Amino acid sequence: MEYKNRKGLPVGIESFEEIRKEGYYYVDKTAMLKDLLYRRSKVNLFTRPRRFGKSLNMSMLKYFLEIGCDKNLFDGLKISEDRELCEQYMGEFPVISISLKDVDGVDFKTARSLFCAVIGNEAMRFQFLLDDNTLSIREREQYKQIIHVDQSGRESFFMSDSVLMGSLKMLSGLLEKHYGQKVILLVDEYDVPLAKAHEHGYYNEMVLLLRNVLQQALKTSDSLYFAVLTGCLRVAQESIFTGLNNLKILSITTVRFDEYFGFTDEEVK
Repeated sequence: MEYKNRKGLPVGIESFEEIRKEGYYYVDKTAMLKDLLYRRSKVNLFTRPRRFGKSLNMSMLKYFLEIGCDKNLFDGLKISEDRELCEQYMGEFPVISISLKDVDGVDFKTARSLFCAVIGNEAMRFQFLLDDNTLSIREREQYKQIIHVDQSGRESFFMSDSVLMGSLKMLSGLLEKHYGQKVILLVDEYDVPLAKAHEHGYYNEMVLLLRNVLQQALKTSDSLYFAVLTGCLRVAQESIFTGLNNLKILSITTVRFDEYFGFTDEEVK
């Protein structure tokens, strides 16, 4: 009988929405929102070991910030006590959220195809852009290039190098024009493609691709409100963040934000 009243443990579940709706135990990390929104940098990079809750925190950020969010998910949590912040930020932004954890190919061609799939599948969430009359015909055509499906069946999405490298910047610009609001970009496990590329011998090609995608999205995009990236590794800044002077690196040795990843002693008790 006593087990009927216990909540489930969310082992392997990285969706904030699923944890809250299905009644799993959740260690409240929503105070991170206040610290991030009031003390953020333009680009914030969190590096932590695996199983420290990075992906769950990114999911939490998305469900709080994205336009059309279910505000009931945050009932009873710490952040709900700050009504002023919730009124100002909750559900107020277009959010682009991608995870690169599955960009794992034995060669660059396969990895590139998987990268296209990640971008294409996220872009498919915004198909209302096809019917948005505030966008020009050319802008709608640009969107079609991001969601173009390979008719040959060899790849799920097909993008030229120029389209792929500019895809996040382009999508940000289209969403800003549609909503009249700058975009928040979330990139989870940004370093996985680089680790896999190093393992399989195509590191230089992947560095070039990722550098171009991120630099255009994070440095030259006027549509970016702010961005959060997570990963296990701090990749040398010269490799993919060259020239990015708006990057704040928050590693495991950084005191700021440390209580929002993993569990504190009090939370364990």
